[in-house]
Amino acid sequence: MFQTEFQFSLPKGYVDEDGNLQREGIMRLSTAADEILPLKDPRVQSNPAYLTVILLSRVITKIGTLKDINPRIIEGLFASDLAFLQDLYARINGDGTSRLKATCPKCGNQFEVDVSPGE
Repeated sequence: MFQTEFQFSLPKGYVDEDGNLQREGIMRLSTAADEILPLKDPRVQSNPAYLTVILLSRVITKIGTLKDINPRIIEGLFASDLAFLQDLYARINGDGTSRLKATCPKCGNQFEVDVSPGE
């Protein structure tokens, strides 16, 4: 079965308005619209680095109990969590999987490793 959603666990976690720590989340695969439409956003046009914020707010469907992920929530992430999510986005949208090919340095045996966060 083709996987379109990936669970993750934030390294630090998002602190919501009530002071609760939210760590577990879900990111879906990106669509062409997810990558194209944010380019029209005035915040992205005035600051291209903001593209990451808009893009992640579109593809993350859940963080803890929060299901309405918006740019304000992504802006509130700790820098290490933002970097983690950028890396996850790149991995799952690169080839649609979180599995990497690896080779044992001792015996040369080749195998795959699932690098899904929180697995």
